[in-house]
Amino acid sequence: MLELNEKQKIQSETLKITIIKRDGRKTAFDLNKIRQAIIKAAKSVQKSLSPIDYQNIENVVDDVEAEIKSRFQKDVKIYEIQNIVEHTLLAHHQYEIAQAYISYRTQKDFARNQATDINFTINKLLNKDESVVNENANKDSNVFNTQRDLTAGTVAKAIGLKMLPPQVANAHLKGDIHWHDLDYTPYEPMTNCCLIDFKEMLNHGFKIGNAEVEPPHSIQVATAQMAQIIANVASSQYGGCSSDRTDEVLAPFAMKNFTKHQAEAKKWIDDPCKQEDYAKERTRKDIYDAMQSLEYEINTLYSSNGQTPFTTLGFGLGKSWAEREIQKAILQVRIDGLGTEHRTAIFPKLVFTLKRGLNLEPEDVNYDIKQLALECATKRMYPDVVSYDMIVKLTGSFKAPMGCRSFLQGWKDENGKDVESGRMNLGVVTINLPRVALESQGDKSKFWAILKERVDICRDALVYKVERTKEAVVQNAPILYRYGAFGKRLSSTDHVDKLFKNSRATVSLGYIGLYEVGTVFYGPNWEPNPEAKQFTIDVVKYLHDQCVDWEKEYGYHFSVYGTPAESLTDTFCRLDKEKFGSIPDITDKDYYTNSFHYDVRKKPTPFEKLKFESAYPYYSSGGFIHYCEYPNLKQNPRALEAVWDYGYDLVGYLGTNTPIDQCFKCGFKGEFKATERGFKCPQCGNTDPATVDVVKRTCGYLGNPNQRPMVHGRHEEIRHRVKHLTLSNDHLAGADS
Repeated sequence: MLELNEKQKIQSETLKITIIKRDGRKTAFDLNKIRQAIIKAAKSVQKSLSPIDYQNIENVVDDVEAEIKSRFQKDVKIYEIQNIVEHTLLAHHQYEIAQAYISYRTQKDFARNQATDINFTINKLLNKDESVVNENANKDSNVFNTQRDLTAGTVAKAIGLKMLPPQVANAHLKGDIHWHDLDYTPYEPMTNCCLIDFKEMLNHGFKIGNAEVEPPHSIQVATAQMAQIIANVASSQYGGCSSDRTDEVLAPFAMKNFTKHQAEAKKWIDDPCKQEDYAKERTRKDIYDAMQSLEYEINTLYSSNGQTPFTTLGFGLGKSWAEREIQKAILQVRIDGLGTEHRTAIFPKLVFTLKRGLNLEPEDVNYDIKQLALECATKRMYPDVVSYDMIVKLTGSFKAPMGCRSFLQGWKDENGKDVESGRMNLGVVTINLPRVALESQGDKSKFWAILKERVDICRDALVYKVERTKEAVVQNAPILYRYGAFGKRLSSTDHVDKLFKNSRATVSLGYIGLYEVGTVFYGPNWEPNPEAKQFTIDVVKYLHDQCVDWEKEYGYHFSVYGTPAESLTDTFCRLDKEKFGSIPDITDKDYYTNSFHYDVRKKPTPFEKLKFESAYPYYSSGGFIHYCEYPNLKQNPRALEAVWDYGYDLVGYLGTNTPIDQCFKCGFKGEFKATERGFKCPQCGNTDPATVDVVKRTCGYLGNPNQRPMVHGRHEEIRHRVKHLTLSNDHLAGADS
């Protein structure tokens, strides 16, 4: 084998020819790629190859090399090489291998053409192909408006692939990279996720459709307007929408209620103290009712893209009476649940801010609200928590995430004022890191060379995202550009780029499968190995450094983003399994590990997991989240508090995964059993979606996998999470003492 490797090295050095790919890109000739393609074709015919078979293949490779050298001195097109391979195989009487090789090439050509064939893609939808109808776990493909959106999206994908730069479209189709949200962009020049500037809109009014909406005079109207804004924004972009500092934004409107109730009390009550008590009690109920209405409205909304708007509420920094009451109401409403069965609300995602001196320690003024947040997390999984000081350290200023995990970086306007709300993301392109590692065959120098090539394609894709989004006009999305959702209100003649350029907006380079990359080079249990850990950090740092260079060149903030990968965890792995076969601890799992996360099959304590993962967000500050798996914590909230406190100075954003499933037939509450067909009650075997409440985290958001099918890989990952809870009550025994 050593002699063969040496021969491969000599061959690759002797041929200094440039390959011209179908998309026009040029790359150095690599004879080993031809060898591997022939071996793959041979294995598809014979399953296992003998030494004689390998020698016959080497003879073919030698003749292919000789033919190429005799005909080409500088450039050669990829289809010319393929023709030479096919004819050489036939000349060597390797008819079955030639047929397999030709069939594989033909299938790839068919796949490329089918992806841009609208008739073919629509037929996939009509035939309810799972990769189309189940791509999003929070979209119910049975309802009319979702079906209509899927139809429009299918057409948009086919057209969008033709619009993309050829090298980007080709890399996307091959699975080297993933252009996110192809069903929306580039067909439409839409933006991705954002932090809506609710303060601007609620205080200065806005317009939706034919209605001029004036500023609200009560918290009930304020939250009703928030729901209207969320629905309209969600229909004008394709990502999640977040409300930052919700308690602080809504408090002035709650005080309008208080003032009204106080004036009412003065008519009937003489004692000023009792007047205030009455006004507070009435306002407290108004606040609860308003937050309950907001939760119900968000969960009953359907945006124009056929799904409940992916909404996030950030809160927790307010200290005034009204701000505290709003915080408590948000949490209590979630604890109480939806409907008579008290089901867990899927939306909005709740993100509670921990801050030293405010709510972290028992002596802090808002420590009681932290206790309520802990109760809520043990019963409903949300809220996730953000650590104020770490978010500032990682991103440059404090803000809630956009959507499930995307973070804006600190940014000041022309007056030097920090601006967070009213900013947005222009899209994500994700690189398939495990494929780069697998193609390198354990050669690090080759890994870095392939990575550079793929990252260069990602740059072309992201630059195109920016340029395409800039082609929008104000009239395309008035709620965003003209009526305050994006902060500055533009006139009809303004260019939308005013809100994007000079790093006001972000555009994100996503990545997936860092665990699998480490596994290629260091084996499946590499996490304790300092050399392996540093190598994976260096990979993310390389992505970060490239983004820094692009920002200097183009003037937009390119950020590194730990992709949620709801369907991508399956798609990339499935494609790589087809290409490389079933590889232990990499493709055999049927899913790739999300971003920098610890392998879900292992059992670290939360403290070990957070310590391990804490190094990566410094280079992935455009998008990150850490999860810890727990058993049922309803009787042990202090254990969860121990993890929150430990993570405060270590990580910026922490989510809780704990069993909260319910069976309404037998009354069971806890962890449902994961099966090949979904989840069932371990007590009575019930799987009826109408009488169970199964809630799992399907990406950064929660989802109900029993009610809406999910992609296979995501299902596999959740099954592993259920089977391998990273924590037992024994692990936490000392945490509440």
